[in-house]
This record gives sequence, structure tokens and C-alpha cells, in this order.
Amino acid sequence: MIIGVPKEVKVQECRVAITPEGVAKLRQSGHEVLIELGAGIGSGFSDQAYQQAGAVIVSVEEAWAAELVVKVKEPIRAEYNYLQGQMLFTFLHLAGVDRELTTRLMNSGTTAIAYETVVDAQGRLPILAPMSAIAGNMAALMGSYYLARFNQGNGVQLAKVLGRRHGKALVIGDGVVGMHAAQTLNSMGASVFLAGLDRTQAGILSSADLNGVEYLYSQESSIAQHCSDADLVVGAVLNVGEKTPHIVTEAMIRTMQEGAVVVDVSIDQGGCIETSVATTHEEPTFIKHGVTHYCVANMPGAYPRTATIALCDVSIGYIEELANSGILKFMRQRRGAVNIYQSKIINSVVAQSLKLRELSRLF
Repeated sequence: MIIGVPKEVKVQECRVAITPEGVAKLRQSGHEVLIELGAGIGSGFSDQAYQQAGAVIVSVEEAWAAELVVKVKEPIRAEYNYLQGQMLFTFLHLAGVDRELTTRLMNSGTTAIAYETVVDAQGRLPILAPMSAIAGNMAALMGSYYLARFNQGNGVQLAKVLGRRHGKALVIGDGVVGMHAAQTLNSMGASVFLAGLDRTQAGILSSADLNGVEYLYSQESSIAQHCSDADLVVGAVLNVGEKTPHIVTEAMIRTMQEGAVVVDVSIDQGGCIETSVATTHEEPTFIKHGVTHYCVANMPGAYPRTATIALCDVSIGYIEELANSGILKFMRQRRGAVNIYQSKIINSVVAQSLKLRELSRLF
């Protein structure tokens, strides 16, 4: 199969979908890999490194003309004309992005396969997991940074000073993002409260990284109570394939102290904080009701070298599986991963979230 890797063009997105090591693996399986000129530069991978691994360096048009196009982020409007019925494997987050993308994918006949809806045998999200981990770590770091007074924050450092903890952080969601955010904040020395829906999770908080974190059951009353005096609130809620519900309401934001910070990691799927609006790495924050909002939709793109390697470590096996088996066999084995096929949405959760009818089951 011919596999194309275009350069990412989303604002400040420097990740690339395949590393030179990944290219070598695909070449060993007999596939041809076309890398757009300069696609890996932002992640520290030169065109020469790709060529040495067996890739062919091509133009953007040639990369998009491949049978299978592999990206990191969803296509933006500048790329819509390249959608011509090929297979596209990338993070899509269709429930959280402009509906125009879904329409263009369907009208072009493109088979759209989403990293974030690939589920393994244990029910986990293996391709999403490393990006979630990086975003969780970042949420702690960015939250702490924007609490600085020179950033119009309240001046509280989320850290332990001579044995005493300073600052309160509320993390909403106990998945990969939430756990990494809680671990990082706890290690820094903040007082951390982790809200989730699985009461059995409380037992794991005795681990070294989470010792001292307080687990609370996520419900409106408890979220509202802890938001009111939190210095940092991290939104880390995920309903796979669905638009994220607003767990933190605008009324809750109004009760927060002046100079507090919220980081909405769920913004890719629409955001779990009612006042959130997607931002970019160029303009990452805005202030509403006196609270700084950090809502960057591609957070891991800030650390493209680490993010690219971590992403490719897990994605390359699924890319190879798709290239080896073809779309029909891949769909039978991983139907939920395919969001759009033959101009119809076939992932029922995505279809319901977008209020579109799912295609009748084909297989």
C-alpha cells in the first residue's frame, strides 16, 4: 500500500505522524511511504533521516494522493481540497470540531479512521493514551505558570515550600489525563482533589505518586464546592466519540476567586467547562469572570519530539495492520475506529453526538 504523511499545518502543530523508525517498519512489510518535504522538521526528524529509512520525499499534493494518508490532527479548511476518497487515519474528534469537516469527509468519499476511537482488547484507548498523558502533565505545568502574578494570576505557587503545601488543585476526571495531572500536581506539592465516577479508584491513591491526593465522587454539588476555592481546575473528562458534557458550569466559574486558572483538556471534544472556547498555542488563554482559561486544542503539540515518538510507538502497529489487511478486514476487527465509510457515519456514538443517522450495520 502507498502511505502518505503530509506536514501538519494546524497553528503551532509540529508533530508528525510517523517517525523514521516507523517508516523502516512499514517498508519491511512491503509498503511505500511518501513523506512531505519538511514534515518531520518540527519534531527533529530530517528529510535525510526519512530517506535513509526508505521513505520518498514528495510534495504536499503527492502525500495526500496516497491510498492511506496518516496525520496527527484533523484536516483544517486549507486541506479540504485534498480529501479525494482516500483513507485518512488521524485524530478527528468529529463531535468537538466544526461540523463542516464531517460534511467534507462524507461528500469526498473519504474513509475516516479516528485514533481516538481505536479500542484494544482490554477496552482501552491505546493511541489516545500517550497524548492524554502528555496533556495531563502539561495541564499541571500550564496551570501553575498562569497562576503567576505577571500572567494576571492570583500569585499562588502550586508547590511545597519547606514542607508546607501551597495552592489547591481540582482535577475532574480520573482517566489517563486526570491521573497524570494529579500525579504531577501532587509531586509539585499542591493540595490535590481528584474527582471521578469510579469509587474503586480511591484505592490506588495510596501509590507513591498519588499519596496525599483526595478522591471525591464527581457530582454537581461536590464540583461546585471545590471550584469555589480552587486555584486551578483541570477538566479531564472524556466520553469516547461524544461531545463532552459541561461538568463545570458558568455559574461555578463565577464563584471562583479572581486570578484562578482553568485548563480544559477536554476541549478537543467540545470542552467540559461551559465557558471554554478553543484557543491555540499562539494565543493560549483568555480571561472570563476573572478566571484565566487555557483551552488549547492540541496541547501535546507543544512538545512535538516527545509526543511524536510516544504517538508512533503505539500508532505504527495499527497503521501497519490497516495497510496489511485493507479497510474491510480492519473494519470487521475494529469497527468503532472507522468513523466514516462510503459517505456515511458508521460509528453510532459519533453519529448520535452529531445528530446524524448511523449507517446500517454492514458486516
